[in-house]
Amino acid sequence: MRENFVINPKYSHLQPALKEALYQFEKVGEYVTKGERNVIKKIELNGVVFNIKSFKTPNFFQSIIYQFFRKSKAKRSFEYASKLANFGIGTPTPVAYIEFFTFGLKQSYYISEHLEYDFDFRVLIHKPKFENREEILRQFTQFTFKLHENGVNFLDHSPGNTLITDVGNNKYEFYLIDLNRMRFEPMSFEKRMNNFRRLWPSKTMVKIMADEYAKLYNKSSSETYETMLKYSRNFQKKKNSKKLRKRKRQRSRA
Repeated sequence: MRENFVINPKYSHLQPALKEALYQFEKVGEYVTKGERNVIKKIELNGVVFNIKSFKTPNFFQSIIYQFFRKSKAKRSFEYASKLANFGIGTPTPVAYIEFFTFGLKQSYYISEHLEYDFDFRVLIHKPKFENREEILRQFTQFTFKLHENGVNFLDHSPGNTLITDVGNNKYEFYLIDLNRMRFEPMSFEKRMNNFRRLWPSKTMVKIMADEYAKLYNKSSSETYETMLKYSRNFQKKKNSKKLRKRKRQRSRA
């Protein structure tokens, strides 16, 4: 079995310990999430807490693709996090990644520093009376505008993928996670508005975010609102229609 291990120079002194943790992944640390596709565990080394994300083992065809034609999810996560950090965009600090190959990619892991956060974007959807909600949405919009200005098209810009910390004095910091689906490209107005669609915002939320974005982009508030709402509603209709078809298929099988 061949392995490819890449580490952030800042953590090179921990390379042996991190490698050992990866080799013993099943036995060390505590679970953060244990999903069907990916597993995240938390470990502590030399007083620093790290998250290790284990990606689902690809099937044979996918494993060949990942070895010869496409970067693994672990490698993309590390490289994209490093790019975001260079742009001054919040994401848990990238530490290392490792890939194991035997006639294709067999397993891959991504390590980042563990981030203590206060809440994620989902709270703003489910709790309309959440304290300081409008201000948080406006600062989140500024954060998203910074992404777009740096040519970052985060394809998984969804509620669970933005972690938020309250740093006091009505100031908030935002951190992106689950980074392996991302493009770095010029962002037109349409692409920018489309990038908000996965957030499942209410009309009130769209109105706030569109108002803030319009100020930053020097666009009319009404056009920004209408365009953002169009993409959000189209996405929601598509997802709801898909769920409805799935329920009908399940009932027909029953």
